[in-house]
Amino acid sequence: MRMSLYTILKDLMPKKPPTCTAVIAAAGISVRCEGEDKLLYAVCGKPVIAHTIEVFENCRYIKDVVVVTHEDKIGLIGNICKKYGFNKVSFVIKGGKTRLESVINGIYAASKKTDLIAIHDGARPCLDDRTLIETIKKASLYNAAAPVIAVTSTVKKVVDGIITETIDREDLYEVQTPQIFRQELIKAALINARKKSITITDDCMAVELLGANVYTVEGSRMNIKITKPEDFELVKSFLEIGKK
Repeated sequence: MRMSLYTILKDLMPKKPPTCTAVIAAAGISVRCEGEDKLLYAVCGKPVIAHTIEVFENCRYIKDVVVVTHEDKIGLIGNICKKYGFNKVSFVIKGGKTRLESVINGIYAASKKTDLIAIHDGARPCLDDRTLIETIKKASLYNAAAPVIAVTSTVKKVVDGIITETIDREDLYEVQTPQIFRQELIKAALINARKKSITITDDCMAVELLGANVYTVEGSRMNIKITKPEDFELVKSFLEIGKK
């Protein structure tokens, strides 16, 4: 069967790039940072949250950014956005009692016209452009995608302080953020988890519970999440490498 000239030309036309809204989860309480608000801690001359937002601000595929934070930090983060000229930040909004509620708030603040939602930890300031763009493209093709890195250490199961099993690490990966999904899919997944009172440890888990596949891209070992005070020095070194 011969293809029409229109069909051939249509296939050759550049595809419209996906639109993507970033939802940055920044409403944590920094329990393991000894009371230090890790998102406001200055590293390389900027607050951690400014480094995090900057990656999305500079990415051509990101349409806008929603930051979800504590109610008493809305004005402070808004001022940070103004100071550093983050024009893509459309909303800085109040989070919920749980991360699930905070992310749902962020997603519903996003434009209904955006194709994809990229959910990212505010405490991951070393995300690189390559990881972000590859995850956006994979999610655009397959509806759900996340960066992962292979587990390289030997993993043990421990019960009551005793090693009971060595886990085969061949198929084990550590998932990172941003985790990126079609807007309709992640809305349905998170509402389902909330409705069933399921405790999820990340947003991919909510999508998995619907029976949908989450595809992966290679993450970066520099894309760490700040959890302890000693992580700040590591983040500083990664950010300095990225600026070279």
